[in-house]
Amino acid sequence: MLFDETLRQTGLVAILRGLEPANAVDVGRVLVEAGLRIIEVPLNSPAPLDSIALLADRFGGEAVIGAGTVLDPAEGVAVARAGGRLVVAPNMDREIVAAAREHGLVAMPGVATPTEALGAIKAGADALKLFPAEAIAPEVVGAWRAVLPRELPLIAVGSITPDKMAAYRTRGIDGFGIGSALFAPGRRLDDLRARAEDFMTAWRALSARSSPRVQLAAASYPCR
Repeated sequence: MLFDETLRQTGLVAILRGLEPANAVDVGRVLVEAGLRIIEVPLNSPAPLDSIALLADRFGGEAVIGAGTVLDPAEGVAVARAGGRLVVAPNMDREIVAAAREHGLVAMPGVATPTEALGAIKAGADALKLFPAEAIAPEVVGAWRAVLPRELPLIAVGSITPDKMAAYRTRGIDGFGIGSALFAPGRRLDDLRARAEDFMTAWRALSARSSPRVQLAAASYPCR
């Protein structure tokens, strides 16, 4: 599945920090059945490449599987070998973006300022991780969207809950990375399923409304 197409359809990135390989397939099954189709295993999880390999082998035809908290270019090579297709970083590092692209992976660096965002675009980023979202108001996202390429996916990550999504979506956010509000080590699968379904219900309700790139900030923040 292509990342952009999958993001348009499902809008959510499941961040499975702390996932253990023994639970990877069961957790992945719950998420895929609930409708989530982009799954990220942060590399500071236990044996993360093993979890990525298991998820890619079992769900690679249904979901985009990748790694988060990628801090070194060499880690992108390991992710590719494990079957991952997505590299997410908390910061903007040109070398990590270049390594991901070199190995055919989607590169999503983290950005917190317009300078970082434009630098990431210049470096070849496929999508941008707005991080930490709780420090960046939806109105700021609208201002960013007035100057960023509209076709470039912008994904909000950080303290995202279903009730916070609408304000960002209407300002031009294309998707959301969801972490502890969705998954936590030891969380029961039925609890995980309920949380995943709540997020998907919220996403579908937003998607049923007008286009996210909403009249964008073009109206509120005209380019000069």
